[in-house]
Amino acid sequence: MKINEKNLSAFASSATPVDRDGWLDMRGEIGKSYQKRWFTLKGNLLFYFDKKGDKEPVGVIILEGCTIELTEEEAYSFKIVFQCEGGRTYFLCTNSQASMEAWMKALACASYDYMKLMVGELQRQLDEAQAEAAAEAAALVTITPPEEEPKVPPRGQRYNPFNRGLEGSESKTVQGSRHHKENFRPEVARKKVPFRDIHTSYGRKILADRNEWRTKLAKQKTTTDQPLIEL
Repeated sequence: MKINEKNLSAFASSATPVDRDGWLDMRGEIGKSYQKRWFTLKGNLLFYFDKKGDKEPVGVIILEGCTIELTEEEAYSFKIVFQCEGGRTYFLCTNSQASMEAWMKALACASYDYMKLMVGELQRQLDEAQAEAAAEAAALVTITPPEEEPKVPPRGQRYNPFNRGLEGSESKTVQGSRHHKENFRPEVARKKVPFRDIHTSYGRKILADRNEWRTKLAKQKTTTDQPLIEL
């Protein structure tokens, strides 16, 4: 892959946000001595300079297709290993355990492949969250039942349309009617009277009225000499 050194130098010294920077000791595969370099990580590009504030980097490591591993040579040391054919290994060393762990984590997460995996995982989590939210929203939706149609009485049967307004109320009686609460006294029960007693009671009154009427007719006959009308 061809690299435009001029563009890389401009990018290294630009105002692009820096993911991590600091001093690290570095050596290659051949030499055994470490050299102190100022490192700047921007995206998947790891620049290293002779001094902090230099405009042009000494070199750049493209963090793609590599692994970040611990070493046993020096304390707080690790390496960047390229497993491809012709790949090389960079040995780096810092001054504390915390600094070493922070650098290893930052370098391991800098590659494009890692970011692609992270974006895919975040998209999966987002899809699951949206599906759960949609399911919860669907569960909260209350289906409004259709308005109940008015009941139609059987053919030939009549009903009072004003009673419809009383449906669902506590009292289904009209104010002032004989069925109203105020007029209704459940403790007073009507006595059931046999038909024979009713016939006898009203029959006597009818007979008395008839006899009184016949007496008046008899008196009228004596005064007018008109024939008596028999019933």
